[in-house]
Amino acid sequence: MLQPDIRYTKVRWLLTIAGVFLYVGDIWTDIVLAVKYFQEDQYVWTGFTVMFILIGLLVTQIFSYAWYWDDLNDPLLNPEGKKEISDMSKPGLVVLHAFGFGIFTRYAIKITAFMRPQEVHKKLFCVATDLSMLKLFETFLESAPQLLLQLYILLGHNEILYTCLSVAFSFCNIAWSLVDYRRCLRRSLPYIREMPSGLPTAIYLLYKIFTITSLILSYSLLLILSIYTTVALTVLWLLATIWTHLLETKFCSSRSLEFLYRAVAGVILTFTFFNVKGQDTKVVMTTYYIFYTVINIMSPSLMALLKPELQTSTLLLTISGLICGCSVLGLVCLILYYVHLHLRRVQREEDEVDDPGKETKSLARIKNFLKP
Repeated sequence: MLQPDIRYTKVRWLLTIAGVFLYVGDIWTDIVLAVKYFQEDQYVWTGFTVMFILIGLLVTQIFSYAWYWDDLNDPLLNPEGKKEISDMSKPGLVVLHAFGFGIFTRYAIKITAFMRPQEVHKKLFCVATDLSMLKLFETFLESAPQLLLQLYILLGHNEILYTCLSVAFSFCNIAWSLVDYRRCLRRSLPYIREMPSGLPTAIYLLYKIFTITSLILSYSLLLILSIYTTVALTVLWLLATIWTHLLETKFCSSRSLEFLYRAVAGVILTFTFFNVKGQDTKVVMTTYYIFYTVINIMSPSLMALLKPELQTSTLLLTISGLICGCSVLGLVCLILYYVHLHLRRVQREEDEVDDPGKETKSLARIKNFLKP
């Protein structure tokens, strides 16, 4: 059961179009950069740029195909037991995902369904929820690492034009994916109020942008200080993945896919806090942001101590100021959102009973890892 306000409005349709352009623009700028680096004989930068594009693309196609397969066996989305889902056969799905068109297919379904009946709109929110999750995965597997790489190149090697363009698209894609993910998941859960437009959405967006920006800038400074920071980042990812595994998440229908999800969650936790399993996160979130604050203090401090010639550098002072400012603003927005603007459960009717058998697998995935 979804929330009552379930119709795709013209604004939501336009936002979907904008999401497509951001997604395509982000990948296109990264491809242009990879070609540019290759022409300049910068093969290491080329390799990393292409690697992040391919990892994000591959993982999202795997999840997208698996979820389409789940939908084929879902009695709510496929009550007649057809061998097609969204007018696509199983071989067609294989071909589409093999060529990387899984996300584009989901976008096409949302865009072309704008004028369909209300009941179809209800099912579309399940499609929208899956799409928002896939975009979240793609964002932190491709856009966030790409942003870190391009900032390292920009700050350490003075590569300007296309690098700045790639950085701008990555920032926009990250911000868009986070807000779309948050709003879509809350909208899909029947007893959680949808995140209102306006101030709550703006504060949540600012909280995520400021905290992620400061952390990525800190990572960039540490990478400039020593390339072996990549080892430390890998250790952070492994620790986050192990922690996710110890929580025994149940997000996916298969064990192998669940391990992949836990690895993806580890990547996301490297860049921002993520409620891995539907549980009370107050203590965990506090611990995470204490560690986050330590990193943001440590990175400019180490840069100043180990490279004293840069202590009066305009670049170091600017980046340090941005890290400090974004850290403070991010934490302020975090507290403001969760104390004053975070909406909880809506009131249930007294005689209403949950029936897990009457929810789609898309909603089951949401309930398995999100708790208000």
